[in-house]
Amino acid sequence: MINYNPKVWFSLIFHSYSKHVMRTLLPVLIFMALFTFAVEVIYDVFELEEKNFPGTIAMHSLLGIVLGLFLVFRINSAYDRWWEGRKMWGGMVNSTRNFALKLNAYISKEDHEEREWFAKMIPNFIIATKEHLRKGTQISELDPPTDDFVNILKKYKHKPNHISAMMYNRVNELYKKGDFSGYQLMNLDKELKDFTDLIGACERIKNTPIPYSYSMYIKKFLFIYVITLPFAFINNFGYYTEIIVVLITFVLLSVELIAEEIEDPFGTDVNDLPTDELADKIKDNVEEILLA
Repeated sequence: MINYNPKVWFSLIFHSYSKHVMRTLLPVLIFMALFTFAVEVIYDVFELEEKNFPGTIAMHSLLGIVLGLFLVFRINSAYDRWWEGRKMWGGMVNSTRNFALKLNAYISKEDHEEREWFAKMIPNFIIATKEHLRKGTQISELDPPTDDFVNILKKYKHKPNHISAMMYNRVNELYKKGDFSGYQLMNLDKELKDFTDLIGACERIKNTPIPYSYSMYIKKFLFIYVITLPFAFINNFGYYTEIIVVLITFVLLSVELIAEEIEDPFGTDVNDLPTDELADKIKDNVEEILLA
């Protein structure tokens, strides 16, 4: 995720991300420039005039309004997914802190074994969740609290679920031993339940893309609109049409490109959520609470 100052216009206009967008769209922009130039040459060679080759500016003006509404809804729906994901990870930060604070109050200061176990397992759950929402949990990134942890975890496909189950079992064992009271067990259950609810909400965002038909028709409308732009402006602007078409194509496709990038907010793109930084923050917070 890019950190920036929204008040510094110059740095925003010339930010390196703009170069990334330009590189991504460059093949399309080159194609549109060549296509527009070909239309201009044909128009010039055959000496076509407005009476036998009328422009379509009025039609494109009306279509532009409809297309603009589609793009507004498209980017808003993508941003809603991004913001919903950010709220879920904000919940992760709060729930892990609350869980660690309660454990710090309930577990004896002399019980270093239990404190160290939870100080490793809570961040393990977050790290496993972060990678589960990408390409799958890498066990090598986790901090094993016991020697058999890695071998046990390899048996399970949904590793965050099993780490959560291990914390449930550990809390229950401490209750049976008398280290926790029934009230304290119920108190801890809220955060453990939150972990499952939060990862489930993130999976809902991850596994439910924008409906196919909506995404498909947006791209079709964009293609039809930009491919017919040269015919709309050539009568009025001649060879300057190329510049206008490339500029409009860049603006419209940039909006669609941004929406595509943020609709899955858990990846590693520059505009995705800073889940790596949040995981590190949670790890530092939990260790400070339980081991300080």
